[in-house]
Amino acid sequence: MIMAQSSIEWTEMTWNPTTGCDKLSAGCKFCYAEVMTRRLKAMGLEKYSNGFDITIHENELETPYTWKKSRMVFVNSMSDLFHNDVPVEFIQKVFKVIKENPQHVFQILTKRADVLLEYDNKGLLEWTHNIWMGVSVESEKFMERIALLQQTHARTKFLSCEPLIGPLPRMNLKGIDWAIVGGESGRTPRPMQKEWVEDITQQRKLGICLTVRSI
Repeated sequence: MIMAQSSIEWTEMTWNPTTGCDKLSAGCKFCYAEVMTRRLKAMGLEKYSNGFDITIHENELETPYTWKKSRMVFVNSMSDLFHNDVPVEFIQKVFKVIKENPQHVFQILTKRADVLLEYDNKGLLEWTHNIWMGVSVESEKFMERIALLQQTHARTKFLSCEPLIGPLPRMNLKGIDWAIVGGESGRTPRPMQKEWVEDITQQRKLGICLTVRSI
């Protein structure tokens, strides 16, 4: 079991009931989770023995019950909870754990907004007040994810516009509570243009909270 304090500015710690993923879109090119997984596997950590293959960790479902102090928790920093290889029954178990720990806020982020909406439309997800549901939108090509998120019954909705590798003009931000904007990391990151961030700032017509990590 690993409980990790997080260096991610917009959360306090991470919780990974699943690990592993695969590249889905342009923002995945320099996936930090994939790089970190290789390091952790090389260090001999059993949890990462399968490398970056999707792996379910049933034992992690008990972890949030041990936290005494209220926390802001990023769920699956090393995976995507809505990956097609994660059974919906396990996602429901994760949601049940979240429901039974209302003192914490759980931030869930996915690039697979189509899967998210499919499960929501089928009534398979129970949205409690302490779930913040987000989608990654790295360029204009993937803005459809915003519309898919907006159609869900999640009570708090947010966007992760990072790594921002292109402009995001004329976003529909209705019902979006928060947006995170940041550049790419890695040895050869694709540059983020200041103008892209300024444009997003100007689009805050509905008063959403905006977090800019770096320019």
